[in-house]
Amino acid sequence: MTTQQIPVVVLAGFLGAGKTTLLNHLLRSARGTRIGVMVNDFGDIGIDAMTVAGQVGSTVSLGNGCLCCAVDASELDEYLEVLTRPEVRLDVIVIEASGLAEPQELVRMLLASENERIVYGGLIEVVDAAEFAATRARHPETDRHLAAADLVVVNKADRVPAEALRTVRETVAALAPRAAVTEAAHGRIDPELLFDRVVPEDEIEGQMSIEDILYGYDETGGADGHAHPHAAYDTVSLSTATPLHPRRLMAFLDGRPEGLYRIKGFVDFGAADPANRYGVHAVGRFLRFRPEPWPAGEERLTQLVLIGTGVDAAALRKELAGCEQNGPGDLPDDHAMWGVLRYVPGSEDEPEVTA
Repeated sequence: MTTQQIPVVVLAGFLGAGKTTLLNHLLRSARGTRIGVMVNDFGDIGIDAMTVAGQVGSTVSLGNGCLCCAVDASELDEYLEVLTRPEVRLDVIVIEASGLAEPQELVRMLLASENERIVYGGLIEVVDAAEFAATRARHPETDRHLAAADLVVVNKADRVPAEALRTVRETVAALAPRAAVTEAAHGRIDPELLFDRVVPEDEIEGQMSIEDILYGYDETGGADGHAHPHAAYDTVSLSTATPLHPRRLMAFLDGRPEGLYRIKGFVDFGAADPANRYGVHAVGRFLRFRPEPWPAGEERLTQLVLIGTGVDAAALRKELAGCEQNGPGDLPDDHAMWGVLRYVPGSEDEPEVTA
């Protein structure tokens, strides 16, 4: 069995967009999830329970199983090595990029990393809905950053009229055509849009946590009894005992629709590789398969979860059903797995993947 990899999420956006507010929300919502935070900045960072004042190289425990450290970009690999040690037991790592950073460079460094314990978790761009036009005027590179994003959070959505918010969202969607776009107020997005939340053993999934009570969240996603815009997302699940055809699955993945942000799970390719199941991890345009032997005695199922915003769940289920093999006359040929194997780490044909 392969070791579970830790997703590394890059959180970017210009100064004042609300990156740190969003990060604070993720930390408060962590519950049983152990989050490692890497802050790539040199000013005062206002993370709750910790202030890093340009102290590159410092690491501080936040007391809830989460860790925070301030790093220079050149030290990225060094700190990833520290944070991914098995004894640290982190579930996800979030890198908060400097407001003046080039997020693409951080993404390239992650994709080039030789650390086998990490997997790219996506580039999240945060934009200020109220200042979006002014930000684009001051920072023309905004358009380039958005084009590279896997998820765009239009933050401070509560501060602009509905028509203005619609205009911002339409502009963002045009600049980031392959990204999922969602709205938020006060950086409040559901953490499960970014990573799998760990439910503590003594907590029933879905119940209010002590953090919910302390910070005043209610079932509307708001605080102090008021509803706020937050990340509404859709989840589509597939479980089938019928193997998938590798060519048709790759055609689906290559043409996956806008708004489909994450895909995770295991795929059975049947006779195309009877010895292995294939773990699949996709975020935005990034895609990886990892083969591993079937667990002894486990039923051979394809089990996938697809997460996105504004996706057509019925259409996705229909497309996935079309990837199933249709009996003995539909068996994959000897070359059918080539498309899949191109996305297996270490493959000679492994493509440059994007962001």
